[in-house]
Amino acid sequence: MPITLPESLPAFDVLTREGVMVMSDLRAARQDIRPLRIGLLNLMPKKIQTETQFARLIGATPLQIEFSLIRMSEHETKNTAAEHMAEFYRPFSDVREERFDGLIITGAPIEHLPYEEVTYWDELTEVFDWTQTHVHNTFGVCWGGMAMLRHFYGIDKHMLPAKAFGCFRHRNLAPASPYLRGFSDDVLIPVSRWTEMRQHEIDSEGALNTLISSDQVGPCLVEDPAHRALMIFNHFEYDSTTLKDEYDRDIAAGKPVNVPLNYYPDDDPARAPLNRWRSHAHLLYGNWINEIYQTTPYDLAQIGQ
Repeated sequence: MPITLPESLPAFDVLTREGVMVMSDLRAARQDIRPLRIGLLNLMPKKIQTETQFARLIGATPLQIEFSLIRMSEHETKNTAAEHMAEFYRPFSDVREERFDGLIITGAPIEHLPYEEVTYWDELTEVFDWTQTHVHNTFGVCWGGMAMLRHFYGIDKHMLPAKAFGCFRHRNLAPASPYLRGFSDDVLIPVSRWTEMRQHEIDSEGALNTLISSDQVGPCLVEDPAHRALMIFNHFEYDSTTLKDEYDRDIAAGKPVNVPLNYYPDDDPARAPLNRWRSHAHLLYGNWINEIYQTTPYDLAQIGQ
């Protein structure tokens, strides 16, 4: 079964051309099944790019997905057209009475700020608490995952002396985890961040399980069974050229930036990068969707009870 998207959403045409199964709202309504309700709380400035990346991954499963785009209520984006936001996004204040089988909370390019200085921090903490009564399983990505650990456990992020930037080898620490079915022992994952989470601080909380980690850039994927959540600090969802686009942007702006490690062939920016994480990206998000499908109540009203 495909992911259900409005036909006018840019991701609809992009994913259709890629061969991803997508379905219009009208066609989905004629099928006598309950689709999984997956929300995307999109905190990234480039909304269209981010929503397409995540729709691509969760749309590759054999289940029908109803994909809902959510934004913070008062925060206004400056990088995405107001018409796009008005047509496709709903503020959190409009969905707080609804229930979702899954919710993805993206990262945001605000790592340098203390959490309390983020303009929408108070509302975001409301979202975190709301997930415990209205969402069956939550997936926090990069800064979004770090913020969840801060809210639920008081574990803080730490600034790095230099940006972790490139593709890094990671170890599969929990091959029996349902979220890592089909994973290799050794996994390459794109990383782009100025902050880190520290393993010993995560280990100090007995409720948390680290599933994937790197000797170079630390813990990557953490399971929080107590809050029915996963947190990932790196970027399986990235397109093949996402790191290149970021590197080219910084070079054009005259910012000091290192060539992303282990990304270009022979670390040569003149050569086209190779995508070596796509298969594991689909595995992870497909496993997450399957785990939701296996455990979520059929009656949406029972989610969170």
